[in-house]
Amino acid sequence: MNHTKLINGKSIDLGVCYYPEHWDPSLWPEDLDRMLEAGLKTVRIAEFAWSLIEPREGQYTYEFFDEFLALAQEKGIQVIFSTPTATPPAWLTKKYPETLNTDMEGHPIHHGARRHYNYNSPVYRRLCANIVEKSASHYAAHPAIVGWQLDNEFNCENSMFYSESDTLSFRSFLQAKYGSLDALNKAWGTVFWNQTYTEWEEIHVPRKTNSNSVNPHLMLDYFRFISDSVCSFAKMQAEIIRKYQKPGDFITTNGMFPHIDYQRLRRESLDVLMHDSYPNFAYCLDGFRADDRMKDRGSSRGLAEIRAVSAVFGIMEQQSGANGWNVSMEAPNPRPGQMTLWTMQSIAHGADYVSYFRWRTCTFGTEMYWHGILDYSGRENRRLWEVKEISRKISRIQELAGSLYEAEVGILKDYDNIWDAQTDKWHARVESASQDALFTALQQSHTPFDYVYLENHTTPESLLQYKLLFYPHACILTKERAELLEQYVAAGGKLILGCRTGYKDSYGRCVMDHLPGLVSGLSGTDIAEYSFVAPDEGKVAADWDGSRLEAAVFHDMLSLAGENAQVLARYTSGCYEGFPALIRNSFGNGEVYYFGGAFTPDTVKVFLNKLEIAEPYRNVIRLPESCELAVRKKEGKKYLFVLNYLAQPAKIILQVPVHDLWLGETLFGECDLEGYGTKVYCLS
Repeated sequence: MNHTKLINGKSIDLGVCYYPEHWDPSLWPEDLDRMLEAGLKTVRIAEFAWSLIEPREGQYTYEFFDEFLALAQEKGIQVIFSTPTATPPAWLTKKYPETLNTDMEGHPIHHGARRHYNYNSPVYRRLCANIVEKSASHYAAHPAIVGWQLDNEFNCENSMFYSESDTLSFRSFLQAKYGSLDALNKAWGTVFWNQTYTEWEEIHVPRKTNSNSVNPHLMLDYFRFISDSVCSFAKMQAEIIRKYQKPGDFITTNGMFPHIDYQRLRRESLDVLMHDSYPNFAYCLDGFRADDRMKDRGSSRGLAEIRAVSAVFGIMEQQSGANGWNVSMEAPNPRPGQMTLWTMQSIAHGADYVSYFRWRTCTFGTEMYWHGILDYSGRENRRLWEVKEISRKISRIQELAGSLYEAEVGILKDYDNIWDAQTDKWHARVESASQDALFTALQQSHTPFDYVYLENHTTPESLLQYKLLFYPHACILTKERAELLEQYVAAGGKLILGCRTGYKDSYGRCVMDHLPGLVSGLSGTDIAEYSFVAPDEGKVAADWDGSRLEAAVFHDMLSLAGENAQVLARYTSGCYEGFPALIRNSFGNGEVYYFGGAFTPDTVKVFLNKLEIAEPYRNVIRLPESCELAVRKKEGKKYLFVLNYLAQPAKIILQVPVHDLWLGETLFGECDLEGYGTKVYCLS
């Protein structure tokens, strides 16, 4: 565990986002006093405040934040200071238009919102390095500062970059990767449609084409290039800050957005990654789905993603009010109890710091409908009272600070396949269906899980902490990853694979091997034919000893390939009726299950039940589907979080005595949990 002043394994803390530039300084003392009264001891500031430090190029004014930091120190408020590079000022974009991002046709993204820059403009990099240097050298020594946030939400709003600077940098990226145009042309299959390149200057970032289609292998490398751009931009800032930061101060950034390798970002630049959790997005009026049983519970999926990067993490922006920009997003206020529910949802998944967005609701600008704890008037309100109650509850669970989320099931991921699914519609359809199904089924069956990212340094030993791994659609497989999977299974692991496994190489090209390619021997499977499920076929099903499996979206026609393989299920409908749909193969001390379709929630539940993985805590606690169970563990103790996402009470049955940290007493047997209620039980 690190030795930072937050997220240090010693305490669970609350904070809030604050924008002193939005308010008359006469309001600051009262605001900070009220924050402390509510248990909010840390504020994040300055992420959009470049002009308050450099109002004109080369002119610096530090007085504004000097005044605020002095007040924060006086009041005993900790500060997370941000680099302001998410919103370059008007003087900058006017003088240096080459710093602006463009759309796919080369039209500039004009000044007036945020994130209008491109990462690869040499001018912008120089100016960003300068503002970070000036900010860090002046402010970093201040005793009120405990951490630094890089930029704000890398790749939020826009994760595609088409400026001339990006094209030039993309060429350099490709030259470093391939070395020669011959190697690039082979990797990209440019002989198709006469795309062969003879000079590097012929290569551009994706541009509009006649068919609205871009070479898919170029696109895969383009997404890798965007991630590389973000990571190098962040590293530049982090290296500057590290020259000046005090011992114990941390570096972070916030949110998870497309086309970024967050494992690399964390490794190179961050002490911890923080998340932005807005569960009420599920209730946006223009996208609400009444039949979605997950709704705000779906935010646990994002929390599991952040946990895969930082086992113990923070929330930089936790929902506290209604959502809405003046041009998009309309979501209601949290209902009574939901702020508590969502805060505990974050803590249940590993957050040891939760910062609410925001303290006061801004009275002007694009986010004047993005409400914070206080409304425009600043008067006492229900949400502030709930924050105070949350603070009191947090004081009762300090012992679990630094504890780790516990899971016996893992869902394997890698960035090659994530990015391939963002450019390949075939891959996207099966991946989307299966990821939704896995999350839903594991949540509803109260089976905690982790996302596990495969990297070059991943070891079989790190995978063996999981009794079961899903790798639903590893369309892109490399020899190294296939060998890692073999080592995991041979050592006793259980692996479940889905359709479309192993049919591409690392460039996104389809292989000419018998499918599933590099894992044919591991899975004991041969795939002679495959197809999308046709619209007139209805639902394609298979039977596994009386249990129904649905092959969503796609289905492979399977056959046995190996003496240790056996058929567990056959299709009972569809064009492959009678053919194997599920094959189990013994491999070393473990086993692999190859399922010929994408997954549905019910199909996942069949696997969990058949393999006796579902509900690992059923002998401790019984819950209805409406409740989430999350478990954190520390020093021989386990902390069971129960979260009720419905307005109606839920009935809990405690199978063994547990200590209720809210009530401070031991409970056993049947008890009720109120609507949107939460519980934390200690199991020694």
